[in-house]
Amino acid sequence: MSSQPIACLYLHGFLSSPLSGKAQEVLAYYREQGAEDRIRIPALPFEPETAIALAATQLQELQQQFGDVLVIGSSLGGFYATWLADQFAIKAVLVNPAVRPHELFRHYLGPVTHYYTNDVHLLEERHLQQLSAIAVTSIRYPQNLLVMLQTGDETLDYRHAEELYQGCALVLEEGGSHTFDGFIDHMAAIQAFATRA
Repeated sequence: MSSQPIACLYLHGFLSSPLSGKAQEVLAYYREQGAEDRIRIPALPFEPETAIALAATQLQELQQQFGDVLVIGSSLGGFYATWLADQFAIKAVLVNPAVRPHELFRHYLGPVTHYYTNDVHLLEERHLQQLSAIAVTSIRYPQNLLVMLQTGDETLDYRHAEELYQGCALVLEEGGSHTFDGFIDHMAAIQAFATRA
């Protein structure tokens, strides 16, 4: 059993989906390891309050089934993963994470279109307040976080994450993109981090 990868909850980014490139790569990795039952990739609701509640429920279900669970979060999913890691004292890998989405998203108030479904959502002030309510401003368990940043992130300024997560394990690569180019090549290292005592 120990040769199987650690159970994983993968959280996608804003207006993204379980069909995103990284989510599908991680799913394929777990399939190749014969461990598809150990991964959950929920379609996160647009409403932050509902999204974080769903993520917490899925995390707890995985914990009941498998014990240790790793959360991998990309972009806004990294913001959610930070809160889960803080609340549940678990390990998380944050991929180009959003640090202050409640400030960043102020520029996008109004209608926004989902990248995968083309559904149009209305981004409102209350959504920013919900994000602000779960913002982690001080990292309590830096040893539990692996932060993966690329300086070429065209969506988020990587320096904000570098500042918040100082003291955490950090992978900082020059260039790249918001997607984090070559992410899947790090899966063995991610598994090693997740299972280290």
